[in-house]
Amino acid sequence: MRTDRALFRDSFLAAVLAAAAVALFVVSRGGGAAGAALLVLAYAPVAVRRRWPLAALCAVQAPIAVLAVLDGEPGLAGPAGLILLYSVAAHRGLAIALSGLAVTAVGYATAVSLSPSAPAWPDHAMAILIGIAVWGAGRSLRLRRAYLEELKDRAARLERAREADTRAARAEERSRIARELHDVVAHHVSVMTVQAAAARKVLTANPEVAREALSAIEETGRLAMNEMRNIVGVLRTDAVSGPPERRPQPGLRDLPALVEQMREAGLPTELEVEGQAAVPAGLDLAAYRLVQEGLTNSLRHAGPGAHARVSVRQAPRELSLVVEDDGLGPEAREGDRTGHGLVGIRERVALYGGILRVGPRTGGGFEVRAIFPLKDG
Repeated sequence: MRTDRALFRDSFLAAVLAAAAVALFVVSRGGGAAGAALLVLAYAPVAVRRRWPLAALCAVQAPIAVLAVLDGEPGLAGPAGLILLYSVAAHRGLAIALSGLAVTAVGYATAVSLSPSAPAWPDHAMAILIGIAVWGAGRSLRLRRAYLEELKDRAARLERAREADTRAARAEERSRIARELHDVVAHHVSVMTVQAAAARKVLTANPEVAREALSAIEETGRLAMNEMRNIVGVLRTDAVSGPPERRPQPGLRDLPALVEQMREAGLPTELEVEGQAAVPAGLDLAAYRLVQEGLTNSLRHAGPGAHARVSVRQAPRELSLVVEDDGLGPEAREGDRTGHGLVGIRERVALYGGILRVGPRTGGGFEVRAIFPLKDG
């Protein structure tokens, strides 16, 4: 639809300019039908100046040259050449834009050599300056458009990275609350255990004391349940979007969904899984977080056009994880001092006795590689 509108506008522009040039040609010079037809042919390529700008610029050189032979002054067709030169510079790359400038120079030299009346040198200089200025204006517009597109793309990447960081921060906060839940419940259960042991010892000798101990156990149990409800409520509620979240902690089984999420965020990612060894729940979560942080790191720093790859090998005695990308490499990571994701990865790997390597990848890019030992059975 946009292409059709542009073609219509350019066709209208070509028709208006051709009509104006023919009218001026007839009024000022009393020109005949041949000259008017050549002017129409000179302005006709303007209709396709966005779709085929270089071809249109080449096509306009022939009518201009013939006008130079017949009329001696092809100046009325000059604006067509300048419009097409601008279009080549504004809508094509540097190589084609330079080719357009060369075509214009050759066409101008040909028209001047064929014209019966040679223009003065000041006229030559003015024509050259106008041509260079028009070409420069077209290149400036193209560079500005490219700069704006890069700014938009960068803003979109930053927004995707911010969203990925937010999701990772929420997941980490839920993990922290889960650890807090464990500490709270463990405290209350320890108190209940001590009180139950005391009640058992005095149950026969001193029933009143045993009754008080049982009451204390009941009260402590209620406190534990209240604490669990409060903290689990926080775990299940997303502070931003609101809906409850009742899934268990993620693990290796959730890697396909994570990879798909990264693809949607703009990082083309591949996943390769080999083996199906049993992995403890805690290590399962740690492995997932490692892959998540590695992919988030790639999304933030690998740069546009980068690809990521996740390899998981589950052998009977070890779990191997590799997260790698072919992006900008470690230099882009060194400027980021605000996050602690890689520190968290090192802590998780050390907790389960694993080996971690984080750094540049052979052949370019960045990688996070970890090996966790697995116990038999």
